[in-house]
Amino acid sequence: MPEKPGSVVGVAFTETMRGYMALAPQSSHAMAEIEGRLQGQRLEFTVTATFPDVGAMIAASAGIGRLDGTVTAPALGPAPFQVEGGVFHLFERDPAHPQTLLMRYRMPMRGNGRDLVLHGRKTIRDDLGLDMWSDTTTLDTDIETPSGESVARGIVHISAHDFARQLTTMKAVGAAGPTEALWAVTQFGTFFEERLRQVYGGIFGQSEVSPAFRPTRALRCGAGERFPVCTADGVELRLTRFRGGAKGPVLLTPGFGTSTLAYLVDTVETNLPEFLFERGYDVWLLDYRSSPDLPSAATQFTLDDIARHDYPAAVGFIRQHTGAADIQVMAHCVGSLTLEMALALGLTGVRSAICSQLTLHPRPPLLNRIKSGLYLADLLHGASVDTMSTDFRGNWFEEVFDAVLRLYPSNYQRSASPVVRRILFMYGDVIKLENLNRATYEAIPAMFGVANLSTFVHLGRIMRTGHAVAADGAEAYLPHADRLALPILFLHGAENGLFLPEGSAETMAVLAARNGGHWYSRQVVPGYAHMDCFIGKDAACDVYPLVAAELDRHNPAAGPGGDR
Repeated sequence: MPEKPGSVVGVAFTETMRGYMALAPQSSHAMAEIEGRLQGQRLEFTVTATFPDVGAMIAASAGIGRLDGTVTAPALGPAPFQVEGGVFHLFERDPAHPQTLLMRYRMPMRGNGRDLVLHGRKTIRDDLGLDMWSDTTTLDTDIETPSGESVARGIVHISAHDFARQLTTMKAVGAAGPTEALWAVTQFGTFFEERLRQVYGGIFGQSEVSPAFRPTRALRCGAGERFPVCTADGVELRLTRFRGGAKGPVLLTPGFGTSTLAYLVDTVETNLPEFLFERGYDVWLLDYRSSPDLPSAATQFTLDDIARHDYPAAVGFIRQHTGAADIQVMAHCVGSLTLEMALALGLTGVRSAICSQLTLHPRPPLLNRIKSGLYLADLLHGASVDTMSTDFRGNWFEEVFDAVLRLYPSNYQRSASPVVRRILFMYGDVIKLENLNRATYEAIPAMFGVANLSTFVHLGRIMRTGHAVAADGAEAYLPHADRLALPILFLHGAENGLFLPEGSAETMAVLAARNGGHWYSRQVVPGYAHMDCFIGKDAACDVYPLVAAELDRHNPAAGPGGDR
């Protein structure tokens, strides 16, 4: 850890909270919030909290910071109230409850011809259930006159999106250089984590470091045959072949930032390549340039590069090597999106396709965790951060980052694994953990790895646009939707917390309007989310038969030719 600087160094961050209030309330904060919601009386504030001396705060086990910003309460005045010189008491002990800490806010509000004071209180206490997120993001609020007369009461909250933005505002104050700045921010993170650990114990306890992945059984499809494939722009990809028969050939492509181990995982009784191999398919797996198993994963590239170069190289190699006139493709997530982009660019030789989870019209949920990661990508990339990794090495900086990620909300991923928390932060809710067995859960770190920020920036642009565009924003794909006139099954988990099923429905509707509905079908799988469709403990019963049936529908009897 960096040494403590000789000078006084502080930290600052900006916090936004939103909620509702009731005027002159006679009831509790909770009832006032309900009343305010019914009456449409919004209350929100955005303030910068500055703690001037991190070292002193750690020594005292509590901190006092300054608050400056604005409070917006239309029921009290049309213009925002200015806040200057407010006070933030961080982790103050509650004298009446020894196991309780408080965060207290006092904000003098000036504006609209009046002076008011906002008092806020967060109560940090380990009640039954997973209450840490609500405790640290819920503020009971009272607004009074300077003499103490009650004006309004309510509750404000930090949303998941605002919390993610808050993480990006953390900065050092008074640091002489980057080393002192790093010391201040990491010390503040450690202090924050340790104080919460004292209250929540097991919930905020020791990180569970996933064991190194070890094979558990021999694959029934064998070890496979590997082929290096070079793209037109000079990137080496990898194809792995499992020759189970003359059906196909079928190409399987994984999502972004994962290797083909996402398909080959041997911790389930039957994985997808085995399932198809045993049904007579010539199965090929593609590690395209984002695979953490390849050196190219740590370089900068966009989805355009995968669509323009990787798919043509892989499809062309398989056709040439097997003598097949065309192939079938089963593509997942970014592999699916870039397949559709490649087809729009003119990719030929694909007989039929199965596009899983992500299509030309991504629809993330309103509070989707990937949204924060994508909007952060531009900021991180602009700060010369080129890659992010799901790897967890257990050193001091990793521990601090993991401590912050423990606060990150999730629909599914309540996990003690720091790697799973990083996957949540970088990608979103990619797995419904209850669909995994323990061995697969422990294998997750081996499936993910480094991911470049240029691709996240491109994904962010696509999300904001609402449909697939080039990295520079050009409409390179939808104008050529007529090139996707081929049999496509859109496969979607009903509980996908990363991309809503509505996205594949929209893509199917757009393509059907252009090319005719007879080309397309869609299957929504109940009880499944995203990646668990392929690594889930029951996927061989619930999902794989859907894949095989679709492949069989468009798989004529193989004829002579090549080495098929």
